[in-house]
Amino acid sequence: MQIDAPVPNTRAWGDPLALLLASTGEGVFGIDLDGLCVFINHAGARMIGFEPDELLGRNMHDLTHHSHADGAHYPVEDCPIFKAFLEGLPCRIDSEVFWRRDGSSFPVEYSSHPIVDGGAVRGAVVTFVDITERKRAADALQRAKDELEERVGERTLALATALKQVRELAARSEAVREEERTRIAREVHDELGSLLVALKMDVNWLDKRLSEQEQRTLEAAVDMRSRMRCKCQNMSRLIETAVDNVGRIITDLRPSILDHQGLWAALEWQAQEFVQSAEMSLNWCMDVDDVPDPPEPLAMGVFRIFQEMLSNVGRHSRADRLGVHIVVKGTSLRLTVQDNGVGAPAQAFEAADAYGVMGMRERARHFGGDIHIDSAPGQGTRMGLTVTLPPGDLV
Repeated sequence: MQIDAPVPNTRAWGDPLALLLASTGEGVFGIDLDGLCVFINHAGARMIGFEPDELLGRNMHDLTHHSHADGAHYPVEDCPIFKAFLEGLPCRIDSEVFWRRDGSSFPVEYSSHPIVDGGAVRGAVVTFVDITERKRAADALQRAKDELEERVGERTLALATALKQVRELAARSEAVREEERTRIAREVHDELGSLLVALKMDVNWLDKRLSEQEQRTLEAAVDMRSRMRCKCQNMSRLIETAVDNVGRIITDLRPSILDHQGLWAALEWQAQEFVQSAEMSLNWCMDVDDVPDPPEPLAMGVFRIFQEMLSNVGRHSRADRLGVHIVVKGTSLRLTVQDNGVGAPAQAFEAADAYGVMGMRERARHFGGDIHIDSAPGQGTRMGLTVTLPPGDLV
């Protein structure tokens, strides 16, 4: 037995084209060669603030495409939709705006497809969609990109500046080391060299006098022995001076007190030596209880930073009073040097040629510490070091 296929109910579909236009969220309208609206769907009419029936027979360019985004007049002969009529070619545009009934505009992406009948263009179908959110997202993305590029540029500049400062600091450190080598070489040559030459001459004199001793009379020999004793005493004084000079040069290179008595004693010794040579009064305060000395690298770093702080006071402050405060609380070591000198503006300590300050900061950063400076013209200068001590070095 043959079963007939069911017959579809086409009445529910009515006009398929009308259903298609009504179901799409894009605006769709058709225009004739005069630009007059032939049809428009509900979505398109709502986007520009009209009902579909109000737009039929009206010029769509004059109604919704009459001006650019900046409000400048948009001649119909420049309109891509109009040009599509003339050339018979489709177009797709996403850089323009449509205008609403209330005078506001919105960014739009539209495409125009010419309707060709019998080889002649009869009109065009235009589809359009509101791309406000897309534009907003694109603008936000562009702003984020611009901000990122700006931040990258700032970081790149900061890194370049930091690299330049590091190179300048390295060059300055090398120059300082060379100056120190030259100074030590000069001291060895001028002081130790002259002392050794004098001792050599005295030894030669003694050798000559001793070789002649047997030829002298008893009275002359007694007199010569007295002169040789004086010469020996003078040589002893020269040797003591040489020993003192060697000790001073060694102390300049590395103070032995740091190795023998530790950091706390070395800091106090350095402060006393400085104020004595600079003819300044000293307010000394150290509260470290029974905290052991830090490990050697950290102790040397703290000592060198302290030396540089004192050196800055001596070179620039013109002060007559110096305060030093050293305290250990928990794992934190705080060392402060304060003078009553002329002071300086804050930017002086950030200058590209402030190598002493840069050197202190580099040393402090190496051990995870920080240098802080508070100064103003006429108000003296307060320089401080804060560094964390290794837990194993605390009681």
